[in-house]
Amino acid sequence: MTNDVVVLVDAQDVQIGVCDKRVAHLGAGQLHRAFSVYLIDSTGRHLLQCRAAGKMLWPGFWSNACCSHPAPGETITDAASRRLREELGISASCRFLYSFEYYARFGSIGAEHELCHVLVAQSDAVVSPATEEVCETKWLTRAEISAQLSESEAQFTPWFRMEWRRLLSEHPSFDTPTLQE
Repeated sequence: MTNDVVVLVDAQDVQIGVCDKRVAHLGAGQLHRAFSVYLIDSTGRHLLQCRAAGKMLWPGFWSNACCSHPAPGETITDAASRRLREELGISASCRFLYSFEYYARFGSIGAEHELCHVLVAQSDAVVSPATEEVCETKWLTRAEISAQLSESEAQFTPWFRMEWRRLLSEHPSFDTPTLQE
């Protein structure tokens, strides 16, 4: 399945069209559907990825395990599981946590304007990152991530920072090893 297009949506996540992925991120950006996956191992550690140097927006920045866009007609959970396989070589089921809209500019290059669905998955499998997407990975505890995010020079994606704060405040048990609510 190709993912050269994104699904344009309104603020209620109703599809209003499709657009070339690159075009949707240029300039001020266009509101589109996206997702972020938090991958957690059985000890409660989180996988973080450093975005590949070839990424148009936020290259070399650290973020959660996997972020992407569903293809037209693809469910969020199916797309999230697909991208875990494509980006990290991991097969895992994803569980929805919440959605939010955000906007973040990356200099004069472009912007993310997304209706982002946040999911969590669990796996102890060995990660095999796709080098065009990911340049480095690391497993960190909740405390280690929070400490790194508090450092002023830390380079993390804006959506990861927003999501992490909300996960800790509104979903405090999201990273329990059983992932059950």
